[in-house]
Amino acid sequence: MFVGSLELDVLLGDVHSLKEKRSLVRPVVAELRRRFEVAASEAGHQDLHRRALIGVAAVAADAAHVREVLAGCERLVAGRPELELLSARTRLVGPEDD
Repeated sequence: MFVGSLELDVLLGDVHSLKEKRSLVRPVVAELRRRFEVAASEAGHQDLHRRALIGVAAVAADAAHVREVLAGCERLVAGRPELELLSARTRLVGPEDD
């Protein structure tokens, strides 16, 4: 079993309130869950208006599949015009990582 995680640090466009921020981040998180069947959530920068940290997790029997799914998630977020992807950090844990 392989578990992969992805942290996406994003900068939001013209956002002036936390409510506006939620209206941009929620649809992205929902699309990640629906399209890639991963666990996804806003995981950081919750008190900042223009920044969001989106966390994604995937589990599979094959490490290559986990990497492929997380790369797709990163491409989806990077392709959203209302967001600017500042950084992406991927981690993979497998059976040999006791």
